[in-house]
Order: sequence, then structure tokens, then C-alpha cells
Amino acid sequence: MANELNPDVSLTLDGYYKQNDTALSHRDQGFGLGHTELSLSSPIDDLFSGRLTAVFEEHDGESEVLIEEAYLQTNGLPAGLSVRAGRFLSQVGYLNGRHLHEDDFVERPAAYRALLGSHYYDTGLRLNALLPTPFFWQIGAEAFSGNQLSEGDEDIGVYTVNTRVGGDLSVSQSWQAGLSYLHNRQTSAEADEGGHHHDHGHSHEAGHAHSHGASYTGENLYIADAVWKWSPNGNTREQQVTLSAEYLYADDLNEFATSDDVHEGWYVSAVHQFSPQWSAGLRYGEVELSEAHGDHFHKQDLQETDVMLSWSRSHFSTVRLQYTHQSATGFSKADNTVAVQYVMSLGAHGAHGY
Repeated sequence: MANELNPDVSLTLDGYYKQNDTALSHRDQGFGLGHTELSLSSPIDDLFSGRLTAVFEEHDGESEVLIEEAYLQTNGLPAGLSVRAGRFLSQVGYLNGRHLHEDDFVERPAAYRALLGSHYYDTGLRLNALLPTPFFWQIGAEAFSGNQLSEGDEDIGVYTVNTRVGGDLSVSQSWQAGLSYLHNRQTSAEADEGGHHHDHGHSHEAGHAHSHGASYTGENLYIADAVWKWSPNGNTREQQVTLSAEYLYADDLNEFATSDDVHEGWYVSAVHQFSPQWSAGLRYGEVELSEAHGDHFHKQDLQETDVMLSWSRSHFSTVRLQYTHQSATGFSKADNTVAVQYVMSLGAHGAHGY
């Protein structure tokens, strides 16, 4: 068991080969290093635990080292309360609070890549409450600096509120649904105008030195998500079907925006683990975006279909083959591509989230 003198150490290796460049992608054409993570975690005492996660990636031929997580977490507070402080993944939406190596596809859906930079993490504070109901019901609020999402002078640039409920329909079926709201106080006409360069193949802001700032932001971001899982008699090791969907909507893009100038996206995903080591998945998503050009907006849209097949020798190793088809307006690099990815975990490796 981990303790203050012997923390759990885990290393997740993510490598890939990608045939072509694609729109809104955070992975370049050819061989590349994906989201490789080095994590240390441990209880601090009976009240606190902590985690540090460093991420190594390649973008445009340059290597990046980022601190994705560095937080303390309370343990065993009364009334179902918990507090997290430091840098961590926001819990808005279904996918965002999960590490990228937990995903069933090579990249996050296009709506996530555009509106959340694939995954939004930041420095701040979280308060969660697990309500005393016969089903799972959690409510939470977060306050962040906002510097990982936009650029501005606010001490607290972003806050979020969210709730999720779930439960078992039978011994073989379970479900979860959630609603999230993110308020970005740092969205401005100047930030939007300077943040969007006109090479529409990649989704990172010109104003950010890293690749994880969202390219498209609004003052308000709303997310609805739903997940349903089935496994025979609850035995997820042998077989499991997972259906998931999310809808994202952002408005109040800047002072020039009208009611028609919004960002909107969604996806639906189906993954079937048909044997202990093999899974197949299909995902379809669309995103409609409004790109700022001074005092007006240009419309962009992208439709994306992903088909994947993965083999997992164990819980610690996955090799994935994926075909992606894109159809778009306003993006120069929308294309078909084939990608091969490996995700390998060394050391401690906890259970994935729901």
C-alpha cells in the first residue's frame, strides 16, 4: 500500500502512427508521441492524499512537458463532502474528468477538441457533495484561474457547477447522466480575435505556448451527457457494451456576437468489448463553430466518424487500430486517416472511472 515514504508511481506510454493530418487534431501526421504520463500518488495522512502528473507530448516536431495534475484531496469529510485543491482535470462533462489514456478512441470527439482543448485542466478549488439518496447523486462546484482555457487578468477566470446521477437498472445494466455549466469570465473580443489563427487544421490558439487551450470559447458553456452500460450478470471482465453521448453548447462568444453566433457540438459512441481482450467501437460526432474575424464570424462545421478495433493483452496494455472519416466546411485539413496507437501502463494503475 502506498504511504508517505513509498508513493504509487505509474508511467503510461502513448505512441502512435497517423496516416494523414486531420482537422482539429492534436496529433500530427506520421509517428508521434501521444499523451505519455508520469504520475505519483499517495495518502499524506488520514485526512489528505495527493497526486502529481507530468505529461510528455510532441506537437509540430517539438517536445512538451506539462504539469497536468498537482493537487491534494481530502479524505473522509463528514456529510459526503470532499475538497480538491491545486491543478486538476475539471469534472465538466463525461469525458473531461478522465485521463486521455482511459479513452476508447485515439482522440477525443471533435467537439471536445474544439471547445475544451481535448481536456480542460486548470489550477483552482473543487467542492463536491455526495447526497444521501438511494441512487448515486453528486453535485459539485469548481473555481479556476482560467489560464489554461483563455487568457485574461481575472484571479478567478472560470467557474463550473455540475451534477450527475446514476444507478443500476438490473444486475447487468447501469446508467449515469450529467449536466454541467462552465462560465468563462476571460472571454473577450480581443482574446477571440487574437486566439484564432487561420490554419484550420489544428485546434490550438496562437496565443498559447501549449496545445491545450481551447481554440473556440464562449462566456457560457453547457454540457449534457448520458452513459449506459451492460455486461452479463455484471461481469465486465468477460463482456461489456457501453453507449455514451454528449452535447456541448457555447454562447456569448464576444461583444460582437449575435444570437446566431454560437459553438455547438455532439457525439454518440458505442463500444463493445466482445471478449476479455478485444473491443470494437463506432463513434459519430458533429461540431458547428463560429470563428471570430474582427467584428464578424465565419461559420465552420465538421462531421467525423471513427471506427476502432483494440486488443488488450491485459489491463495494462492496449493496441488500437482506428479509421477516421471527416467531412467539413471551413477546414483545410479534413481528411480520411488510419491510425495505430499503443497505450502501455507501467507500475501502479488504479481502476478507471465509470
